Amino acid sequence: MEQLFDVVATCRISDKEVLVNQESILYHSRENEQDWLSTIYHHIGLQYPKFFKMDRLCKAGILGAELLLKDYTYDHETVKDDWGIILMNAASSLDNDRHYQETISEDNYYPSPAVFVYTLANIVTGEIAIRYKIGGESSFYVMPDFDEELMRELLVQAFNADPKLTHILYGWANVDQDQYDVRMFFCKRRGNIKTSINNPS
Repeated sequence: MEQLFDVVATCRISDKEVLVNQESILYHSRENEQDWLSTIYHHIGLQYPKFFKMDRLCKAGILGAELLLKDYTYDHETVKDDWGIILMNAASSLDNDRHYQETISEDNYYPSPAVFVYTLANIVTGEIAIRYKIGGESSFYVMPDFDEELMRELLVQAFNADPKLTHILYGWANVDQDQYDVRMFFCKRRGNIKTSINNPS
């Protein structure tokens, strides 16, 4: 089958290490008392104060996007209707849901709108779209595992559905307590995509 797109950047964030294009850029030192995601934020020189108001899933997604796009030349100021986002995970927003549950317990009742707003997993795609001005396709799927074949089919479907779509930021962003499994990719359309995902030729 003809290759329909090129992957131009990759990143991986685990609770132990950060890799960009398969090269390790940061190890997690257990002696470092700072939150791991904040450590990554400072290490890569990100300047985005809103980051510290987000839940951990959104923080991880923003860091993944920043690692993918940090060295990529693009228009930072204009909304990119020809870019899209497709993400998956297994835990949905469970990490933040637990936090919100604590705010509505009978013993400690103080419902927090700032926490409640992150009780949907697809908020991470919205935060990435806002930060990087991505105005095209935006989807989030909750799956048992990262399914590379399904992800490829979703990418082909997205490119075929929108002929003007040129780039997609995609992958897996799973956060559950202090366990991070972020595998994100940035791809670029190669030529015209006409292959059907139901009947590839």
